[in-house]
Amino acid sequence: MVFDLDSHGPKWRAALERVESSVGGRIVSVERQARWRPVFWCDVARPDGEILPVCFRGGRIEQGQENTIRHEYACFRALEKNGIPVPRIYGYCEDPVGFVMQKSPGRHDLATAENSEEFEAVRDHFIEILAEIHSLPTDDFEAFGLPRLTTPRELALGDSATGIARFFERKTRPDPIIEFLIDWCERNVPENRDTCGFVTGDSGQFIFEKGRVTAMLDMELGYLGDPLADLGGLFSRDLTEKMGDLDVVVDRYEAAIGRSVDRHAVLYHAIRFALTTPLGTGLALAKPHVAVEYVQYLTWYLVYARAPLELIAYREGFELENPVLPTETVSPYAVANDSLLEKFGAFQTEGDFQAYEADSLRRLAVFVRQGDRYGADLLAKDFDDAEKLLGARPRTWQERDQALSDLVRDNRGERDAELIHYLVRRLTREEWLLAPAQRDLVGAKMQTLRLD
Repeated sequence: MVFDLDSHGPKWRAALERVESSVGGRIVSVERQARWRPVFWCDVARPDGEILPVCFRGGRIEQGQENTIRHEYACFRALEKNGIPVPRIYGYCEDPVGFVMQKSPGRHDLATAENSEEFEAVRDHFIEILAEIHSLPTDDFEAFGLPRLTTPRELALGDSATGIARFFERKTRPDPIIEFLIDWCERNVPENRDTCGFVTGDSGQFIFEKGRVTAMLDMELGYLGDPLADLGGLFSRDLTEKMGDLDVVVDRYEAAIGRSVDRHAVLYHAIRFALTTPLGTGLALAKPHVAVEYVQYLTWYLVYARAPLELIAYREGFELENPVLPTETVSPYAVANDSLLEKFGAFQTEGDFQAYEADSLRRLAVFVRQGDRYGADLLAKDFDDAEKLLGARPRTWQERDQALSDLVRDNRGERDAELIHYLVRRLTREEWLLAPAQRDLVGAKMQTLRLD
């Protein structure tokens, strides 16, 4: 039986042909992963009769990041060469962009561990591999163009420096939340850091079985920088895939490298790395591409903006309070919003990917209904808070954000506590509004770290 390479549309035929040519066989089945990013799981029959499971990992279609996927391919190749457990890489595809890699055995998320013993064994193995990655010579990474970061400022900002520059280049409206976090990170650079190694970037992504890590995954944010950035990144990872007590994780890492680490620098990187998510999603939300799953992006923006603000408050030693939540307003458009949701409830789908896209639209309709019911009072309460901070009540949300952006620009740290109190209250309300449409991260809180 010959598999139809046009089964997922002519756009992806070249990708599936590349799967066959790089693996050396014929595709017998393909399943597209139900998510916003193009990922295809393929079973390939080889001449010796073996059925080889592989993955075609495509670029992010909503951002057209050809360079990002090529970068990840090169990172995997360098790690594979140095004996790090990663999926075997078979080949690269120019159009559509993506690469073919082994579908390694195992499962993700330590929450699926069979018991606490397996949980700890896998986590400790992951930390050992991470320490080994950080100790690798940088030559193979520099060979394909990764620059070595050297100054304390470069090592502190890491890969966020590119995102920060892109944000200011492309932003179309003030965003005082992101602007404050950028300003804080630039003002609080750890000055005692000089170690540079390969950093996985979005750390904590791996699969495992039988108590051992089988493969490290997702290297699209890999760079040459401060190894402690990978420990900081675990604070974000822990929101979706539990890593256990992060104080223990740092202890295990210290044991693996044979020396103590600067926990203040780790916490700085936890704050700085969390910022990378709203940096990217904020731009996409201002003018979303049709491929953007709006509610998911907004979830990431809100949670990963609030969480680092709360970590700054912890680091600086002040308490935050919960805001008064909005009350419902009866709108003349409520019936239409309810009707839209009923239609989504009756919508028939075929296959996981179509069901995924339909659910994305349903969640967007839930959010629109929430905004219709509670948005007016939410904005009024936020203007009350903003007036106390600014000294004058904004007339519109655009005026509010411009005034706050001006305040952040002129702030030199003197008003950090006031700004954080306000921004966390604002984000908490907006998260509450979004919660009925969320799939994950409802009320998510980052761990803190012992700083003694």
